[in-house]
Amino acid sequence: MTTDPDFTLRPVLRIDFPPEQRLGHGKMRLLELIRETGSISAAGRAMGMSYRRAWLLVDEMNRMFSRPVVESQRGGKQGGGAEVSAFGVELLSRFRAMERRFAALAAEDLDWLERNRRAIS
Repeated sequence: MTTDPDFTLRPVLRIDFPPEQRLGHGKMRLLELIRETGSISAAGRAMGMSYRRAWLLVDEMNRMFSRPVVESQRGGKQGGGAEVSAFGVELLSRFRAMERRFAALAAEDLDWLERNRRAIS
């Protein structure tokens, strides 16, 4: 029995907003992909989700904050598109920084867990 050498334990940051909204790595990845592609639908496809699901997640993020996270334009002659707002860029940056700090803070305990986890057969 050995552990999978390609998988290491890692903490996952999720922030719960009352009453039932959440902000986590999935929404942050969606933001990164929207920023890269300029498209909600392309970002959703890259994550294996429908446009509707991606749009609902973007809408939820936009409703969570006092400023928009993503600004979109409807289709037309020029086609539609989406852009992560300046606020969204800062949100993404701060979230990723929190993840790094959280991982650094938990590193010693994660090492201990890694040393003591059951091997994969």
